[in-house]
Amino acid sequence: MNLKPQNLDAISVGRGLAGAELAAQLLSSPDALTGLSMEEASVVVRYMAPRFFPANTTFIREGDAGGSGFMALLIEGDVVVERVTVRRTAPVTIRVLGPGSLIGEIGLVDKEARSASCTAATDVWCAILTREGIEDMIARDPRVAARLLLGVSANIAERLRDTNRQLKLYARLATAMREELGSVSTPTAAQARGLES
Repeated sequence: MNLKPQNLDAISVGRGLAGAELAAQLLSSPDALTGLSMEEASVVVRYMAPRFFPANTTFIREGDAGGSGFMALLIEGDVVVERVTVRRTAPVTIRVLGPGSLIGEIGLVDKEARSASCTAATDVWCAILTREGIEDMIARDPRVAARLLLGVSANIAERLRDTNRQLKLYARLATAMREELGSVSTPTAAQARGLES
């Protein structure tokens, strides 16, 4: 991803705040789930660069190689997260994210292929933190980098727990469906006697 070093204050979001201040507020809000203070979030924001995506732009593609390691803080706009599921060719919408959401955290910490696609539903402004940016932060501001990475890890863990809850629900539904189909397709003893006569 080519990012020209720019200041987040270049983002014109029209909320009466400088872009960097708004990004720090969003990053330190309880909704971001990073656990960062406003002061810590302000440090993180210094390592981020602004990026604009016009509506209908897919800026993260499921399956893309791990060389695109970055995380985005959604400053303005909405993003649709989609994934292709088993036996489907069309993607399924997983969630719609708004301002303050973190996108692509896993891609920040590993070098594996992207697990979902992210498309701008509206015009979108993001604050981008690249893998190089987090490495620079680790060298210069290790305490803040550690707090950020703990927050990112908590976000990933919560999504994993949510996925586990969904899998358990699907397993219960599949079991109930198998039992229902089994009772419909397997005749009872009385039905079997009636068929024999």
